[in-house]
Amino acid sequence: MAIEQEYVDRHPGSRALYERAARVLPSGVTHDSRYLRPFPIYADRADGAAKWDVDGHRYIDYVVGHGAVLLGHNHPAVTAAAQAQLTRGTHYGASHELEIAWAEEVVRLVPAAEVVRFTSSGTEATLMALRLARAATGKPAVIKFERHFHGWHDYVVPASSYAGRVPPGIPAATLDSVLVLPPSLDAVDRALAERDDIGAVIVEAAGASSGQVPLPRGFLQGLAERCARAGAVFIMDEVVTGFRWAPGGVQEVEGVRPDLVTLAKILAGGFPGGAVAGRRDLLEYLQFPGAGPRTEKVGHPGTFNANPLSAAAGTACLREVADGAHQQRAASLAASLRSGMNAVLCELGIPGIVYGQSSAFRVHLAGSAVPEAGDADGRDLPPGLLETPMPPERARVLQLALLNRGVQLFGTGGMLSSAHTEADIEATLEAWRGALLQLRDEGHLEPA
Repeated sequence: MAIEQEYVDRHPGSRALYERAARVLPSGVTHDSRYLRPFPIYADRADGAAKWDVDGHRYIDYVVGHGAVLLGHNHPAVTAAAQAQLTRGTHYGASHELEIAWAEEVVRLVPAAEVVRFTSSGTEATLMALRLARAATGKPAVIKFERHFHGWHDYVVPASSYAGRVPPGIPAATLDSVLVLPPSLDAVDRALAERDDIGAVIVEAAGASSGQVPLPRGFLQGLAERCARAGAVFIMDEVVTGFRWAPGGVQEVEGVRPDLVTLAKILAGGFPGGAVAGRRDLLEYLQFPGAGPRTEKVGHPGTFNANPLSAAAGTACLREVADGAHQQRAASLAASLRSGMNAVLCELGIPGIVYGQSSAFRVHLAGSAVPEAGDADGRDLPPGLLETPMPPERARVLQLALLNRGVQLFGTGGMLSSAHTEADIEATLEAWRGALLQLRDEGHLEPA
């Protein structure tokens, strides 16, 4: 295979590190999305919108720290805050002023945030949100939606990637409390009418897998109304979209106010950190008896909750993005990229579409439709088009072909930062054209 062989030949350093990693790490990786056959690239450094691997190759970076670095790598404000904190201590094991300032920024920016509780990750945030919802309602069942990803803990794994199968390592009793529905308000109505034990509904704010399958227009508003009527806690997962779609996330754009919102990624400015924010009465279940109206407390320890290094970087980042200028720049560049990539598909007559919302994009080389040159957010595409993913081998080879040309996708798409430039877009489109031509020449675009 010419594409794969070229990749192997270009990356001897990454190959050597992967062989070393495979001896001490399962499959040689520390995150499922970083797994790539025959081996992933190994980064050496990053700056702005670029990263360099151990073989000296420069990449236009559309992974952007799994979406965490809206400002690009090494933004001066964030870097300065982190560097200043390093000399003062990385873990106090005590309360500190930075955690207050960080929480104040979240409350200032996020419409639903009355109070905040910090965690170490987005997975921990969704776990805490579900626990609070159950404590408040006394009802154990949870509604989640097909292919919506909320981390890797037991209650949210069903149907995020296992397509109806029982995920290994998760007790059946746990799954009995989780209803997995299609993103349909009618399906929600039926579930709420049939069961009286539903305490929470959790949804990815932009749709399955951060917008890979976008939500229908009006779905979030309808979901909020139904939760309010049924007394179920409405949890909006904004781990990816929070502070990216707008300073206040999707809830600001859509005018929706969830009961609880989960946050991470941009929240900590590229450092580890997550949070649950929302209604004060719900988060008061974390208060100690005597400090409020509750007599029984929901426990929540966590060694790295509101770590001072993350708090310093996160506070600096949130202050930098508060006026929305960085979001607008990244979104404008993403629209230009999507439009340009679709124009290349049209020109070459290759079936597929590039779509997305805000500063994200998704590549769908499947089906038979050739898109019109232009931008698409995915919400008005023909029903069912996006439910069939791109064939995995096609997606893999596309990643390799683009890496050979200096572009790194995040799976079958990516996100932009405000550090990306028009020159990056032009270079990406050139790489996109070359990769598509090579995939077609080698037969990778034939119907699966």
